[in-house]
Amino acid sequence: MVIRFSVVLWDWNGTLLDDAEASLRAVNAMLGRRGLAALGLARYRDCFTFPVRRFYTDAGFRLETEDWDALAREFHDLYARQEAHLFPDAAPCLAELARAGVRQSILSVAEQSRIDAQVAAEGVAGAFERVAGVRDLNGVSKRETGRALLRDVRAAPETTLLIGDTLHDAEVAEDLGVSCILVARGHQSEARLRRSGHPVFPALADAVAAVLKGGR
Repeated sequence: MVIRFSVVLWDWNGTLLDDAEASLRAVNAMLGRRGLAALGLARYRDCFTFPVRRFYTDAGFRLETEDWDALAREFHDLYARQEAHLFPDAAPCLAELARAGVRQSILSVAEQSRIDAQVAAEGVAGAFERVAGVRDLNGVSKRETGRALLRDVRAAPETTLLIGDTLHDAEVAEDLGVSCILVARGHQSEARLRRSGHPVFPALADAVAAVLKGGR
């Protein structure tokens, strides 16, 4: 079996961790506190984006009257109260890639201590060479984190694949010069993801099957 990719960089939220509805519940609690209309899951997936400031505006928040740092803390405090776990096929997919000799790391826009806690709680910390998060709660970008991660794990861009669930993952992959596969069951809709020009799959198992066949 010839595998094109020797390194896979995983997005966490919405790709391995099934947390879109948990995020939506937190956002809707915030909207409710402000007397604003709640979002449905389809609407959430159609407007969620990075930087998340743009998403909050599209969702109806009046950022000109908000303290941004307090808003970010409010979301994360509410999100921490929600229950979210790995997608059922996540751990088997991680194990399948490991058996094939693929090195795996996480590249996330989540704050480092929070993602470390989630990965440990889900019992998959041992699957990853590195878990790379960011330093704050602002949800801006993970481009710089990605560059540092590639250096740390000594990954060659031409044999590295990023698997994610948002257009931002596609943008980061392009910036890093690595290949990209998107999975359409997380924080953005399939229709939006297909605009990226990258392969889009309905589930992780389909994406991993393509990787193991040497495809993209």
